[in-house]
Amino acid sequence: MENQNNVTEFVFMGLSYDQNVQIVCFVLFLFCYVALLAGNLLILVSIRCSPLFHQPMYYFLSHLSCMDICYTSSVTPKFIADLRGGTKTISYGNCMFQVFAMHFFGSTEVFVLTVMAFDRYVAICKPLHYLLIMNRTRCNLLVLAAWAGGALHSLPQLSMTIQLPFCGPNEIDHYFCDILPLLKVACTDTYITGVLVVANSGLVALVTFVVLFVSYVIILFSLRHRSAEGRHKALSTCGSHITVVILFFGPSIFAYLRPPTTFPQDKIFALFYTIIAPMFNPLIYTLRNTEMKSAMRKVWCQTLFSKEAQN
Repeated sequence: MENQNNVTEFVFMGLSYDQNVQIVCFVLFLFCYVALLAGNLLILVSIRCSPLFHQPMYYFLSHLSCMDICYTSSVTPKFIADLRGGTKTISYGNCMFQVFAMHFFGSTEVFVLTVMAFDRYVAICKPLHYLLIMNRTRCNLLVLAAWAGGALHSLPQLSMTIQLPFCGPNEIDHYFCDILPLLKVACTDTYITGVLVVANSGLVALVTFVVLFVSYVIILFSLRHRSAEGRHKALSTCGSHITVVILFFGPSIFAYLRPPTTFPQDKIFALFYTIIAPMFNPLIYTLRNTEMKSAMRKVWCQTLFSKEAQN
């Protein structure tokens, strides 16, 4: 079938048609989004304005916070606005942009998490060579590689979506534009496209998760020879990373590593990797991290004192 589009906008079916449920969800997810922005911006500013920025782990953490903000902001503001009531519509162009932004920032975040795992591996398994291996040039190259990986993943996804013909129904059973829900409303056979989506998104999620899992197994195995204090410090750092990985990858693997179809539960699982996991990242990385908490106190206390001195 020729690539033809008679659809100029799509209609989201959202989480629920019940007005009371929508009001509760509006308040809940507005709070989550504000908390997400505040937490990640707090980490970002605290790291950028402190000596921690020159340490590889916190340099990568600042990029992770930036990705969390960009990734969630590509979906959540529109989702929250739609919960206020009325018709939940999105133009064709904005829908395609949302597909690209979701996959670009999401996959870049996946690769940044992988880079952070590599950083912890070098710090724990090769401590004497850590500063030599994780110099600033190599850190910049690893971040650049994460961004490049995000582009290499998202551009084929966007290309496949743009080529789909939409000539009939325009209701999407989701709260944002993603490829699998769009396949259901395309007026052509989408089996091959669905397989390509699984091969791209599903394998990226699975392979990255396996790499992360193996790296943390190696790290934990190497801790046998450390002192009790060294083990506690390493486990504290790695525990935060592992928690974030599970929160993000569990729902993502369920959503993309399966036959190309959709389920009603997809929307609930999507909440985890679009809103809930990014919201908890700041808490997970700061509650048990004394260096991060100390840096935050110093930066913000200095800011308050400087304002008082000016007054």
